[in-house]
Amino acid sequence: MQDRITKILKAVADPTRREIFHALVVAATALPITQISSQFDMSRQGITKHLKTLEEAGLVQINSKGRERFCFADTKPLKEINQWLQFYEQFWDDSLSNLESYLDSNV
Repeated sequence: MQDRITKILKAVADPTRREIFHALVVAATALPITQISSQFDMSRQGITKHLKTLEEAGLVQINSKGRERFCFADTKPLKEINQWLQFYEQFWDDSLSNLESYLDSNV
């Protein structure tokens, strides 16, 4: 599971990949790579590399229809990140509670 989380975090670490993923989520349908690449000041080859990283993380699925390749977003892997973060949330909550107790006792 840790390797999968690493791939997802690597995929969303890049701002261009986040924009591509966001565009696919908002579209709520499969988009051809040519349409995706037209939205960015980058070569189609550059966009394809970003899409490959997103695909390896499970955030994008790419299907071919004829000569065109279509991409659509899969948000399910983000649930894994959410679950992973929830474990650490308890430490944040505990720290805030401790701070509140400290402030209440010293005021």
